[in-house]
Amino acid sequence: MKKYPFPFVIIVLATITTVMAAGPAKFDGEFVDKKFLNGQGVFQFSVHQSGSALEIAFDAAYSDGHGATPDATGAGKVNGNAAEFTWKDSQGNTGTGTINLAGDDIIVSMKTVHVADPRCLAFYRDNMKLKRIGKK
Repeated sequence: MKKYPFPFVIIVLATITTVMAAGPAKFDGEFVDKKFLNGQGVFQFSVHQSGSALEIAFDAAYSDGHGATPDATGAGKVNGNAAEFTWKDSQGNTGTGTINLAGDDIIVSMKTVHVADPRCLAFYRDNMKLKRIGKK
């Protein structure tokens, strides 16, 4: 039977402890796409995380001020390196979404469940890469 040196055991135990102690992925922060809709708009997204629970908020607008300017809030839950959330905007639209980490940034995908104001639909799409602009 081969004996393992003492330092090897410490490294293995430290690795196991680190993996087991790791909590949910960290989504906290403020994110933005200032060139949203091919430069025609801005989309801002905020995430507050407490454990695996999330509170989200977002707003969107066309840069020239035309059309609807929805702002929304919602709640969700972290599941591994991704998160799922539901939202309701100021125009009465509701939906679901996912957030995935992309380095320091996030990728948000949104689907509308109930449409009250179709002018907002251009803002709700899949695979929106949003840059981190700060921590909350």
